[in-house]
Amino acid sequence: MLKSFQPLLLTGFLLHLTFSVTAAPFNTSLPPKVQEALQKAKLPNNALSLVMIPLNGPGTPTMVNADVSVNPASTMKLVTTYAALEMLGPTHQWKTEFYTDGTLSGGVLHGNLYLKGGGDPKLNMEKLWLLMRDLRANGVRQVTGDLVLDRSFFVQPQLPEFNDDGNDVNRPFLVNPDALLVNLKALRFLARNDSGKVLISVEPPIASIHINNQVKVVNSKQCTGDVRYNPVTAADGSVTVTVNGQLGDGCSSQTYLSLLDHATYTAGTLRAIWKELGGSIQGRDVQALVPKDAKVLARVFSPDLAEIIRDINKYSNNTMARQLFLSLGAQYRTDADADDAKAALRVVRSWLAKKNITAPHLIMENGSGLSRSERISAREMATMLQAAWRSPYAAEYISSLPISGMDGGMRKRLKSTALRGEAHVKTGTLNNVRAMAGFSRDSNGNTWAVVAILNDPKPWGASSVLDQVLLELYRQPKLDRLPRADAHD
Repeated sequence: MLKSFQPLLLTGFLLHLTFSVTAAPFNTSLPPKVQEALQKAKLPNNALSLVMIPLNGPGTPTMVNADVSVNPASTMKLVTTYAALEMLGPTHQWKTEFYTDGTLSGGVLHGNLYLKGGGDPKLNMEKLWLLMRDLRANGVRQVTGDLVLDRSFFVQPQLPEFNDDGNDVNRPFLVNPDALLVNLKALRFLARNDSGKVLISVEPPIASIHINNQVKVVNSKQCTGDVRYNPVTAADGSVTVTVNGQLGDGCSSQTYLSLLDHATYTAGTLRAIWKELGGSIQGRDVQALVPKDAKVLARVFSPDLAEIIRDINKYSNNTMARQLFLSLGAQYRTDADADDAKAALRVVRSWLAKKNITAPHLIMENGSGLSRSERISAREMATMLQAAWRSPYAAEYISSLPISGMDGGMRKRLKSTALRGEAHVKTGTLNNVRAMAGFSRDSNGNTWAVVAILNDPKPWGASSVLDQVLLELYRQPKLDRLPRADAHD
């Protein structure tokens, strides 16, 4: 946690120094070194929106292009996660349940087995295995009926597909949200050269995924190789993945792909785990609602929201952010809401208004920033960060952000500078966006809210501009240390 989280003690009184974004005076020009970095990157000054506000100590706020509507890329996750913390609460959990409409006798479930999703953003393989292990421990071994998936928890929006590069269709970061999201719908392919023979495995071992291994062995003392995966989907929904390339002795290579729709992936994963546990399901894979008179067989809960937002912000997980955004909508949906995305935007706007935060530029399409439509201004983002600093859940929120030079999206940035470990900031990147927002300390140990969002058709090299923003913020004039509150005359 930021060391300067404690309030400033001055002459025996507890003094909270908070600055309004609209308070004067403030700087309206870019710091000289930031301007130099923009010129070096061949970017105009108006490409950068910058707001820096002192939160618990002295300093002059900076506001440049503060009220321009900009695409924030993944820094939009800061809005989604903070809103969820306050509206759902840091201990909020999602549940996933097995039901049946049949009877259990001698290890045989005579009837259907229902799996009902509750929108869990982190229902991974381990959690699903534990849920099925509980089902097995409760006496179920064989299911005579169908495997029924209930994916009705969300009212899904119809959103445009996002694909920046045109060749990312199978990349896991593009996976859409789902009420019954399992393992982020990712398939892990592992190729390894074992004693001159290349072996290809896939996890989870879903029956509808077939491997055509064409990888060649290369005799080399160094671990070299280039393994490529080319999936082709058949009419029946099965996928054949032809694996080409070459792999050196003792080498391995792995990649993650998303090749199946949610229902096929979830059912295939469930059947694979159930088979490993010694069970069987005789019926088909079906999608339907759980009957009202069905009985609960097993239940599993997600980690707390405070842990979920850490995964979202530290590692910029788009799918989990979208799950969280829809979960907000599902929690507060009314009959007037067309879908859960529209419900989520409505309740976020209402929540901000109750905090006296006006955000006319705010547009949230999916809450992750992986969008061409999402918008906010730097002033609006900074005002929200000010409110988060004063929130009862500030500790959980700030600790979810990447630490400069240490972890998450900031692990490799500012590592050898005075800023290492001094900032908790979220980054964002799209083809025409470079962004950074969060909390950073200056050389006096005081914390600032900082928002730097750069929109330009060619933002190449712009990450160095944003790093320079934090470096300039750090270089505040040195102040004399205040006397300790417990010091004696």
